[in-house]
Amino acid sequence: MNTQKWHAHATELSTTVARRAAALIGCTALVLAVTGTTAQAQSREPGRQTLAAGDGWASYGTGTTGGSAAKAAQVHTVTTWAEFRAALAADGSAPKIIKVKGTIDANADGCDSFAAPGYDFDRYLADYDPAVWGYDQVVSGEQEDLRAASAANQDIAMKAYVPSNTTIVGIGRDAGIKGASLQIKDVDNVIVRNLAFESPLDCFPQWDPTDGDTGNWNSEYDSAVVYGATHVWLDHNTFTDGDHPDSSLPTYYGRIYEQHDGELDIVKGADYVTASWNVFADHDKTILIGNSDSAATAAVDRGHLKVTLHHNLFTGLVERAPRVRFGQVDSYNNHFVADATYAYSFGIGMESQLVAEHNAFTLPDSVSAAKILKKWKESPLTAADNYVNGVRTDLIAVHNAEIPAETLQSGAGWTPALRTRVDPPRAVPGIVDHRAGAGKIC
Repeated sequence: MNTQKWHAHATELSTTVARRAAALIGCTALVLAVTGTTAQAQSREPGRQTLAAGDGWASYGTGTTGGSAAKAAQVHTVTTWAEFRAALAADGSAPKIIKVKGTIDANADGCDSFAAPGYDFDRYLADYDPAVWGYDQVVSGEQEDLRAASAANQDIAMKAYVPSNTTIVGIGRDAGIKGASLQIKDVDNVIVRNLAFESPLDCFPQWDPTDGDTGNWNSEYDSAVVYGATHVWLDHNTFTDGDHPDSSLPTYYGRIYEQHDGELDIVKGADYVTASWNVFADHDKTILIGNSDSAATAAVDRGHLKVTLHHNLFTGLVERAPRVRFGQVDSYNNHFVADATYAYSFGIGMESQLVAEHNAFTLPDSVSAAKILKKWKESPLTAADNYVNGVRTDLIAVHNAEIPAETLQSGAGWTPALRTRVDPPRAVPGIVDHRAGAGKIC
C-alpha cells in the first residue's frame, strides 16, 4: 500500500472509532476511552483540569496540577498582552488560572517600536558587508551596539515569565499568543493548554561572519522555554511560524536572514515535563532538550531533563523533534509527517537516553527511513515498534545499514513506567491527526 493510501486508511479507521465513541459516551469519556490519557473526568472546566496520574514524566512525584486550586479572585480572563503579563505578575506563586481569549500579540506595534535611536539596518548591512568587513572577526562598532540595544528592548517587551502553580488555557477554538516567548523559568507546577503559538520573529538578528565558512544570521526567542523548571504539562497547543514561514524571510550576504529560533526548548536542568497532543508544524529547529555539550551544562543537566512526548503531530519540520542531550526522554504514539525539507526527527546527543517507541512516520518516497535518526554523539537508544508508511520498521537497523559512518547502538538503559494507554502505532495517524492541537480539548 503506498504512503497516501496507507495514511488515508489509518485516518479513516481511527476517525470512525473516535466518532462512534463520541456519539456513545461523550467528550471527556471519548478521550479516556480512545486514548486513555489526558482529559480529566473530575472537571469539565479546562482551567481546573490536572494531569492524570501516570501520564508521563510530569506526573512523577507531586504531579502537575497548575493553578487548578485557584480562588475566584485568581482566575483572570485576558485579551491583550498587557493584561496577560499583569495577570502573570499578580499574587506571586499563589494558584492562578489565566484564560486567554482570542489572539494576543506581543509585537502589535511592529519591530520599529523596539529600535534604539540611530539604529539603521541599511547602514548595518553596509558596515558589515563581508566585502568590507571580511569573515575573520565578529562584528563590532556603533551599528552593532545599536542593534544589541534594540534587541534588548525587544527582549524586555516580548518575554512573559510564568510563576509556579499557574494554568494558562485558551478559551474556545481560536485562542493564541503571537510575537512572544513564554518563559517557564526556575518554577514548579505549570500547565499550558489550548493555545496557538506563532513563533516570535527576532527583529534584530546578529550577523556573525565567523559562523561557518560564509557566516550566518543568528536569532533568539522560542515560543516557549522550560528553563530549570519542574512539573510542566504542555497539552493541546499548536506551534507554527504562522504568517512568517522561513520561506518568506529575505536573504542578505547570501544567507537567509534567520528570524526564528525554536518552538520549544527544555533546558538548564528542567525536569518532569509532559508534552501531549500538541501540533508542531512548518518549522526548522523545533524542540531542543539540553542546549550544550559543555562541561558546565553537563553539571546542570546530567540526571535531569526527564521528558515525555506523546500523541503529538510533527508535520512539515526540518529537524529536532526533538534533539536530545543528557535527558531520559520517552517519545511514544507521535505522528511524524515529512516533506522534501526533512532532515531528521530524533537527534541523538551527548549522554541522551532516548526511548522512541510505538510512533508512526509518514515519509514521501524521496525520504529514506534511515534519516529519522541522527547521531551527534555516542548514546544508545531504544527504538521499538515504530511504523513507517504503515510498515513496522527497525529504525536503528535501517539507519546503520544506510549510514554506517554514524552507527547507533541499541538500548537506552531504562524502561518508561509513566505511560497511560499506548495506542497501536498503525492507528496513531488517525487518532493524533484528529485530536492533536489547539481548539480540540473538551
